[in-house]
Amino acid sequence: MVKAGRTIALLCLGWLILLPGKARAQSGDVEQVLTQLNAAAAKFLSAQADFTWDQFTAAVQDHDLQTGTISYERKKGVTRMNAELKQDNGKPALKSVVYDGGQVRIYTPSIKQLMVMKAGANKGQWESFLTLGFGGSGDDLKTNWNVSLQGTEKINGISVAKLDLVPKEQKVLDMFTHVTIWVDPTRSLSYKQIFYQPSGDSRTATYTNIRYNVPLPASVFEIKVLPGSTTVEK
Repeated sequence: MVKAGRTIALLCLGWLILLPGKARAQSGDVEQVLTQLNAAAAKFLSAQADFTWDQFTAAVQDHDLQTGTISYERKKGVTRMNAELKQDNGKPALKSVVYDGGQVRIYTPSIKQLMVMKAGANKGQWESFLTLGFGGSGDDLKTNWNVSLQGTEKINGISVAKLDLVPKEQKVLDMFTHVTIWVDPTRSLSYKQIFYQPSGDSRTATYTNIRYNVPLPASVFEIKVLPGSTTVEK
């Protein structure tokens, strides 16, 4: 449960082997994209989107599909995120994952359990995952990842940069060999992310119906806990 919770937190809350790609851009082009992301991050206030998470387990060649909505907000350098899981493989599977104030809260109403995890000294690392393409700056990426540009593509008519990221910290590298993101560098919005694990497993996140800089009420980042629920701190 703890491992699963931490994985959700990082992947939402959510890199040494590079994917083969078409002619990779020169480092100067990478710097241009990172500069664009710096400018976009300064203008980023919020984003909401529908998501599909596809967890692929290589050993059994199995896909686990989760769908829901996600919200991001950045104010005065403070990041907040809420992922509302709605379905797992087409069946109702409600779960709320909120990152706010340096802690992650994961609430599962079906078992009336609230799990709370504090980032502590790992706050910067957690937020580097959370802001991959959603309000994150080029400087944020350079701090935590070795970044390469694998070209540009069109997703839903939007020109996006395909960036491959290798973690600089060994403990992150032990979890993920690398991650590839498709990001609109002019707005710091992510349209797709693939996280690769040493086991050969991977998680693909796709984002649709993206709403940029929309006003978000404070209630978006609040969890409604049912009476009789228990709290577990990790």
